[in-house]
Amino acid sequence: MRGPHNIWRLVRTLATLERTGAIGVVLEAFSAPPGVRLVARVMGWPFKWLGLKGDPALPPVTRAITALGPAYIKFGQILSTRPDIVGDDLSDQLKVLQDKLPPFPTAIARQMVEEEFGQPTDSLFSAFSEPVAAASIAQVHRARLADTGEEVAVKVLRPGIERAFRRDIDAFYFAARWVEILAPFSRRLRPVDVIAHFEGVVMGELDLRLECASAAEFAANTERDTGLLVPRPFWGLSGRNVLTIGWADGIGLNEIAAIEAAGIDRVALGRRVLTLFLNHALRDGFFHADMHQGNLKVAPDGSLVVYDFGIMGRIDEYTRRVYAEILMGFIHKDYRRVAEVHFEAGYVPADRDIDEFARALRAVGEPIFGMDASRISMARLLAYLFEVTERFGMETRTELILLQRTMVVVEGVARSLDPHVNMWQVARPVVESYIRSHVGPQAVARDLMRTLRVLARFGPKLPALTEAALIRAGNPAVPPRPARRHRLFWPIAGATVTFVAGLAAGLLM
Repeated sequence: MRGPHNIWRLVRTLATLERTGAIGVVLEAFSAPPGVRLVARVMGWPFKWLGLKGDPALPPVTRAITALGPAYIKFGQILSTRPDIVGDDLSDQLKVLQDKLPPFPTAIARQMVEEEFGQPTDSLFSAFSEPVAAASIAQVHRARLADTGEEVAVKVLRPGIERAFRRDIDAFYFAARWVEILAPFSRRLRPVDVIAHFEGVVMGELDLRLECASAAEFAANTERDTGLLVPRPFWGLSGRNVLTIGWADGIGLNEIAAIEAAGIDRVALGRRVLTLFLNHALRDGFFHADMHQGNLKVAPDGSLVVYDFGIMGRIDEYTRRVYAEILMGFIHKDYRRVAEVHFEAGYVPADRDIDEFARALRAVGEPIFGMDASRISMARLLAYLFEVTERFGMETRTELILLQRTMVVVEGVARSLDPHVNMWQVARPVVESYIRSHVGPQAVARDLMRTLRVLARFGPKLPALTEAALIRAGNPAVPPRPARRHRLFWPIAGATVTFVAGLAAGLLM
């Protein structure tokens, strides 16, 4: 039974916030109601002496989060990009969580490299530095390849990190189940499924072979994107606990003063961050889902450098088309069309009133479009949209949680570079371009081409399958027999279907 352990874990969380002096800051930042504040203080204060101490050199909230463990650190990293939610002071404190956490000894990192590849570290790398960055999951060392002399970054997982994550996630499951019991209205949001999705993402991040594959796929998808640099992964020097990837020089996006001193256009950079993310999500259906400032740099020429591919998001093409139409409907204030898309996609039950749903959507969109540009937020729109769809019977789609969370982070990064960025002006050309190429005649032609390609592969089998179906339809009692009279005819017919389908597909390309 892990129930007592999980209860204690959650109580210790509140006790740690009390002991480090962070609980008041956190409750204030989230504007917690008086009742919630009272319960939190009552549950945490008696156990204050058992709370974790953390590093006294860190600010209170950062001190508490780093003491509590990696899952809490991940949450803090997200909040560090949203000063509009937690305030500027707390946001600045949490930025320490992105890549400036205490490292583990280099000797242990070298030992893990040797265990991973069965060779001494010095035989693989002619130089292997002290940690240059340390985050919640792993730390990075700058190194030089022994054979080519190329500069690389070597990422090494923290020892025991998987066990620590599993302990925290188990407590999160416990809390989610009690939320569903104590707040029945939350069941439609499926908090347990949300934690399961989070667990899948985090567990994938703990296998650096998967990150290596993600880096390679992301680099292939974006090789033609201007203003973007993606370091090349080295498969031969990457494994479950170690990842080697090309080194990229640049200024961290959290170093605003250094960016300004280098003469880099912050406004253009902020727009580029948002534009590239939307392109990757809509065009490729494969996007970097951990785009906080600690994972982004700007090169001397102003190009955006992206690294750390541990958390990636994927959206199927149908869902991308649906949400592109939804965004376009909001951009054009065509709330009736937004409602129709929800019904056509089956997101809202067919027995609901579409006119009432369209009216509710207008209540979501109009206030946002009436805001000052510095307050317009697609992330806020998505949050409001989920609230409305919940009222009309739509269940939370867990595969889109990562997209929404990443949008929150990306907007925070863009606003840190340009507080006055207008999200809709930046997003509009990206969404319109996607709509033109994926929701219209071009999309129909492309879908038909793909269908013909599938038929071309199965062409030789189609005649026999058709004959068997006709025989069964004409006389169900007679088992299908091979048509020997047409032994030569059917392969010829199949080849003809294959040829015609292939020719049509080629003409449509």
